[in-house]
Amino acid sequence: MTTHFSGGRHRLRLAAVHARHRFRAWRRERPFWAGLFTSAAGLPILYWPYANLDLGGIPLALSTTSGAGSLVIGVLLVTLGLTLWYRPQLRVFAGIATLLLALISFPVANFGGLFLGLVSGLIGGALACAWLPPVADEPLPVSTAHAPAAVPAGDGLRDN
Repeated sequence: MTTHFSGGRHRLRLAAVHARHRFRAWRRERPFWAGLFTSAAGLPILYWPYANLDLGGIPLALSTTSGAGSLVIGVLLVTLGLTLWYRPQLRVFAGIATLLLALISFPVANFGGLFLGLVSGLIGGALACAWLPPVADEPLPVSTAHAPAAVPAGDGLRDN
């Protein structure tokens, strides 16, 4: 009975390691951090106009006429973050759109989600524009991979 329990634990550990390796391979093929920062930028922009805070019995509401603008900007930023993850070939478009939306969120959406969404959007947009897809490893030519390079006579080191 103990061997069955430890065997199950071993299979679970192998499955977790396999899942971690698959996630790492998936993450390396796309601008993962750019998508994460971009999606995270949309959340505070969406949250603050609709939040009802209570500070010691005093209601604090940041609801303004910019609620619709905040909703549009926040949803677009979350969508652009998901676009960066699932369509990495659109990274330049998504990065520029993220930068523009983050800058527009400053006057429209409560100082860019109290600067949290603004800063996160600027970082995500910059990372998206700067990201390059991984380069496929080129195979070495057969002649240089297996044969040593011959040194012509007279080109060796001299003893001084």
